[in-house]
Amino acid sequence: MREIVLDTETTGLDPAEGHRVVELGAVELMNHLPTGRTFHAYINPERPMPAEALAVHGLDDAFLRDKPPFASVAPGFVAFLGDARLIAHNAAFDVRFLDAEFARIGLPRIDPARVIDTRALALARFPGAPASLDALCRRFGVDNSARTKHGALLDSEILAEVYLELIGGRQPDFGLAQVAAAPASRETAAATVARTQRRARPLPLRITEAEAAAHAAFVASMGPGALWLKDA
Repeated sequence: MREIVLDTETTGLDPAEGHRVVELGAVELMNHLPTGRTFHAYINPERPMPAEALAVHGLDDAFLRDKPPFASVAPGFVAFLGDARLIAHNAAFDVRFLDAEFARIGLPRIDPARVIDTRALALARFPGAPASLDALCRRFGVDNSARTKHGALLDSEILAEVYLELIGGRQPDFGLAQVAAAPASRETAAATVARTQRRARPLPLRITEAEAAAHAAFVASMGPGALWLKDA
């Protein structure tokens, strides 16, 4: 299963007021494990940066002036997303901005069915507890010390770790693949277990003679119906 953890930085809070995306970051997961593939782009919003947004991410007009517009970045970004499930924190914010940018260049909106909101996951799992990304990092012990300001790629990398914790730990499928691939028949399964558990040389007993004698005396005191004597 392919998933993309993503984040955006913007010029403001509402695309309906003319605010634009200025940074995209995304991290690829395959079967809940990071593949090392990422997407990152700074974008010229073609409008001035408000002071409030600048304080959040530090991306000023001078830095963004020579960056490509969203239309130039979109093909690579859409190709990276593919048909993967999309993971975002407070996902409605990011999806609203992406939908607005897509609409400007004639691309379809994101299907809400493919989006998972990690903030909603956190609120469901920990009702009443803080659900910000920083709060979840503290809860799960995820290192966010490099997060002095918001950054789309860094936040995506951090969110990927948080997401994996929210769904059951960094290795949620640990051991399950072997169970899923177990033989169908009882006889074959028993043979597989016997083969994997048989040792070339039995392990030596780790109990002392005195401990063995004490256990035997205890079992004998329970009478001939003791469970431990059934296979004796």
